[in-house]
Amino acid sequence: MKDPMRILVVSDYRNTHSVRPEAEIFMGLLRKGHKITIMTDGDTEYAQRFRDAGAQVVPYHPVSKHDSKAIALIRQTIQEQQIQVVHFFNSRASVNGLRAVKGLDVKVCLYRGFTGHVHWYDPSLYLKYMHPRVDRIVCNSRGVEEEFLKQPFIDKTRTRTIHKGHDTAWYEDTVPTERSEFGLGENTLLLVNVANNRKMKGIVYLMQAMNLITKEMDIKLLLVGKDMDSPENLAILDQGPNRDKVIFTGYRTDALSIVRMCDIFVLSSIKGESITKAVIEAMSLGRAPIITDIPGNTTLAIHEESGLVAKMKDPQALADAIIRLYEDRELLKSLQEGAKRHIQENLKTQTTVNAYEAMYREVLED
Repeated sequence: MKDPMRILVVSDYRNTHSVRPEAEIFMGLLRKGHKITIMTDGDTEYAQRFRDAGAQVVPYHPVSKHDSKAIALIRQTIQEQQIQVVHFFNSRASVNGLRAVKGLDVKVCLYRGFTGHVHWYDPSLYLKYMHPRVDRIVCNSRGVEEEFLKQPFIDKTRTRTIHKGHDTAWYEDTVPTERSEFGLGENTLLLVNVANNRKMKGIVYLMQAMNLITKEMDIKLLLVGKDMDSPENLAILDQGPNRDKVIFTGYRTDALSIVRMCDIFVLSSIKGESITKAVIEAMSLGRAPIITDIPGNTTLAIHEESGLVAKMKDPQALADAIIRLYEDRELLKSLQEGAKRHIQENLKTQTTVNAYEAMYREVLED
């Protein structure tokens, strides 16, 4: 084995569930013998997991984009730990970190997890991704990387696409919610979407799609998340015959259990996604995805093998996909099996660990 690398990671690991795919990258690198230092809030579950695995934890995370304490701590850690590579995973970490590395012999990596808002004329970009000290920009999907490659003044050799992998074993103990909680029959085809109601999620198009489903079809949609029952969404439903087919659960801490209860995860997003974690989780649970063809999610599901892909902003296309799986349960079963298999074969966490290791090696050899 080559000499172990000394890597500093600055990221926010407070939400144990949502950060797991990222955190497990560095757990994997620790198992490979690398010297990992993590700068994050010190009283989190993952901070303790990192310590138990042999990582050095610096118990702090930047609180603003102008955090003198963060700058001093990052700089001190690099010097004391003889760090070779630093990786900043969010905006506050990146802006402060790039100030901290001034004059230091260390390689710098940044992370980008969503598409959009990348414009060469945006001054803030030069404080992060287009800063001359940045050696690599790790993009969570090809769609994200393409946003950078379109910019005229960015060094195209900096970008790398590496998906955040998952392990389907993480979800094996998820117990499905009882259908009786929502008064649902065993034969009802259950659709689900888990998100907060933001414009980029395209929920209005999903509402319009529900209006296009024949009333007699035994189909229900559960919308899990904040503000899904907005006046706009309700007004669309009220224009059609299927208001009773949509169930608004609000925010739920047991969202994964609800997803496991359902048959299909419907992603109606119109922009801004990278490779949507909620859909990966659903696929890991063996739920069939119906997704829109936005950049970033194009590798998430293979049409008619591990899901169905519909045109974005097209309610009829979403409705047709839903109806198709309602009428063809053999196809539904095949897609459910294919979805889980796709994650196991193409989006597994060990592949991500290996890719990050190779990328760090590469940047040190530049």
